[in-house]
Amino acid sequence: MRVAALQFDVVAGDPQANLAAVERGLAEARAAGVELVALPEMWTLSFLPGEQVDEGLVRANDAAVLQLGRWSAEYGVVTCGSALGPRRGKRDLPTNRLTIFERGARVLDYDKVHLFTPTAETEAFAPGDAPPPTVDCAGARLSGVICYDLRFPELLRVPFRAGAELLVVCAQWPDTRGGHWEALVRGRAVENQCFVLATNRTGSAVIGRRKLQLEFPGNSLVVSPHGAVLARGEGAAGLVIADVDLDEARRYRREVPVMKDERRELYRGW
Repeated sequence: MRVAALQFDVVAGDPQANLAAVERGLAEARAAGVELVALPEMWTLSFLPGEQVDEGLVRANDAAVLQLGRWSAEYGVVTCGSALGPRRGKRDLPTNRLTIFERGARVLDYDKVHLFTPTAETEAFAPGDAPPPTVDCAGARLSGVICYDLRFPELLRVPFRAGAELLVVCAQWPDTRGGHWEALVRGRAVENQCFVLATNRTGSAVIGRRKLQLEFPGNSLVVSPHGAVLARGEGAAGLVIADVDLDEARRYRREVPVMKDERRELYRGW
């Protein structure tokens, strides 16, 4: 299976610019024979300051997500990315929702469970309360999470136990913690015996209500179940492509039967 991370500078509050970047990337992906493309976190609008996101931008976000679904059919690729999700809870805040489309059909929705308090995500988003689903998609058992979720291994055991062979991660992960990014992506691949396709954005931005100025290195990764880096973004916008052999994940789980050797009855007590 040929997969790609599409890394680009996500323009805050400009869904048309972001849609144009995505369309260019999908056209290149189709020409390169890519079957699955993952976009950065909040690819439609990025993270906007202020108490409320303008309702016009909310509608533009929703339209952009629907357009991504149509492009999945038009370009013949599975598309993955996170954007504003539905409002929920007492504070009526949107979720940060990862959506996966296959041939125009929405096959997976997941709301980010872990919100990043240093940039005050908890003031702008409602957290999800359900684990990431695992679905059969394009011949793979596929699941996905969003950015900060990488730091919480308990969450990733849910798709592992559901047989996920490929994990998508959509992120806006800053350069200051770039070493953590690679260590966590490679670690999650090894401990969950799956391929990881992790997309990180490029550029710089003022993020969140605390207005932190952050640089984004465009260091997207495709990692094997053994932790080997198959492809790496080097900072420029564009596709980061790798071929993944899903049978490798299946063989590895037979050779090293971690799931069979788990002792969940002890973990619950601990």
